[in-house]
Amino acid sequence: MSLLLRGLLAGLIAGLLAGGFAFVFGEPHVDAAIAIEEAAAPASSTDAAEDPLVSRNGQKAGLVLATTLYGIAMGGLLATAYTLLRRRFRIAADSRVALVLAGSALVGAVLVPWVKYPPNPPAVGDPATINQRTWSYLAVLVLGLVAVWAAVIAARTQTVEWRRAVAATLAFVVVVSVAYLLLPGIQEVPESFPAALLWEFRITSLGVQAVLWTVLGLAFAALVTPRVTAAEPAAAVAA
Repeated sequence: MSLLLRGLLAGLIAGLLAGGFAFVFGEPHVDAAIAIEEAAAPASSTDAAEDPLVSRNGQKAGLVLATTLYGIAMGGLLATAYTLLRRRFRIAADSRVALVLAGSALVGAVLVPWVKYPPNPPAVGDPATINQRTWSYLAVLVLGLVAVWAAVIAARTQTVEWRRAVAATLAFVVVVSVAYLLLPGIQEVPESFPAALLWEFRITSLGVQAVLWTVLGLAFAALVTPRVTAAEPAAAVAA
């Protein structure tokens, strides 16, 4: 099986599990946010509002489908990154390389953007600022990956283990700090919105990504680990 197919299979598994997590733990928060939005809307606009093109049940089913497709796409990207970068790692075990790549993606492409621009429920957000929010999020995502790359480069400048860890941490923190300072802050959450619901929604959103990348890394690491056949040990003994 080629590396790409292994990555796609790992992504399929990860996407399904992440979709299940989002359905069980995330959708109740979305329903609560929609209820708040509908309760705050004027009665006249509520009566005149048209039925949504996709029902909530359809949206929930689409959520699992979307996370599955996203997982497959990320699995393909992970397999591609593994193919291109494997020889650059000073790690003997293929499984460890796969875990390092998945962990780096989780930190750089998920955690760094989440801290700067945490996701908001459907009832929160100004449609007029969607372009600004989109470009700002893409910028911090790219800079998060740059921070991971800077950490790797800084670590390679040192030979002692603890110095490598310190250099990598400092490089990562510096790049992320500069990115956070340069990018604009966006705060569109109304004061009346329940803080507990907002926090739970954001933590659940982060949990979905954590499940996806953790499972993706573990599954891909298991699939790329070379399998030892029964004939190999016998041949080694005979030699």
